[in-house]
Amino acid sequence: MKTITQKIIIIFLFTINGLFAQTFVQAYADIVNQTSQTNITTNLTEYENLGVKRRGTAQLQNTLNWLKNKYSSYGYSAGQIVEDTYSYSGFTCKNLTINKIGTVYPNTYVIVCGHYDSITGTGTNDNGSGIVTILEMARLLRNVPTEYSIKFVNFSGEEDGLKGSQAYVSNVVNATTPLNIKIVFNLDEVGGVAGMTNNNITCERDTSTPTTNNAASNAFTNEMITCVGLYSPLSTTLSYAYASDYMSFQSNNNIITGMFETNETTHKHTATDLLVNMDPIYNYKVAKAAIGTTLHYAVASTALSNEDFNQDFQVSFFPNPTKDFININLGTLTEKEYQFSLIDINGKVVLEKTIRNPNQIEKININSLTKGIYLVTLNAGDKKISKKIVIE
Repeated sequence: MKTITQKIIIIFLFTINGLFAQTFVQAYADIVNQTSQTNITTNLTEYENLGVKRRGTAQLQNTLNWLKNKYSSYGYSAGQIVEDTYSYSGFTCKNLTINKIGTVYPNTYVIVCGHYDSITGTGTNDNGSGIVTILEMARLLRNVPTEYSIKFVNFSGEEDGLKGSQAYVSNVVNATTPLNIKIVFNLDEVGGVAGMTNNNITCERDTSTPTTNNAASNAFTNEMITCVGLYSPLSTTLSYAYASDYMSFQSNNNIITGMFETNETTHKHTATDLLVNMDPIYNYKVAKAAIGTTLHYAVASTALSNEDFNQDFQVSFFPNPTKDFININLGTLTEKEYQFSLIDINGKVVLEKTIRNPNQIEKININSLTKGIYLVTLNAGDKKISKKIVIE
């Protein structure tokens, strides 16, 4: 939702050599190199064909449904796909969040976000380009264990003044149990300009008030710059964040960063914001850079194999050690009922519950149990997952 007149300052042009201690990770590159140009172009085409995605329109709802179907096709369960409803100006709209729980810091989130609404035109670049990048990222990271949790957030209402992200910050981030956010990574308009040499991505950091997190934002953005050089063929420009969904988080005193095309389209917010006027090859290169960056931010595991991670359907129990409660993350399980058991070292079942129509994460009170080592077991249909936990 940015204008050309706003984007007149290019602060620094960086090279990667010697900037940071970050090093090339072959396991990350192996994932990044699975990025599909076919997927990027196909998804851009499908997004464009959905029409003008304005508030209150069937096209906006159809785009939401299209997104849900995409994430489902990648293997995300119904419990991992969450709609957040909000209203403004007499219209009801929805944000869509995909939750992927981390293995070490499940309560700390990397938020990767972009808006799926448009105004006047189909918005193929602004912001179909960001959305298809997030889709490809979610596809490739679905079976990759990451230490930090990830939320892939698809906002509506951005073109009406960041309404969707503002509602998300109010209703989700600042809920009764506030989200602990490591970094917010925004992707808005990363499709390039047809006919131009699109070989540079602008990396944006916080320079606004409140200034509390400006230094941290700058550090994360410099890490991004390094990742772009390590995992994509693009060069980078360091600039400032403004006028997109990450600013709702910035105002909330969260740490933000973002990517934005360096060659800026003149077609945004018009009927000519179409695939023919952008560069899908550039979009593909940006996706590689963004995926490498997210693997770094979320600390993707290079020790735990995907097979080991997925053999228990990504189910996890946390915190561990624990004291008063335990969270059950259902991972990719889709059963509507499961049995939870806690067994002590003598083989005695000390706690047993049947949970129907479960949420993705269920919280179980265990404050009546004594300290010790326990076996926690989850039975869902013909699936059984057992792991040790420690109660302190």
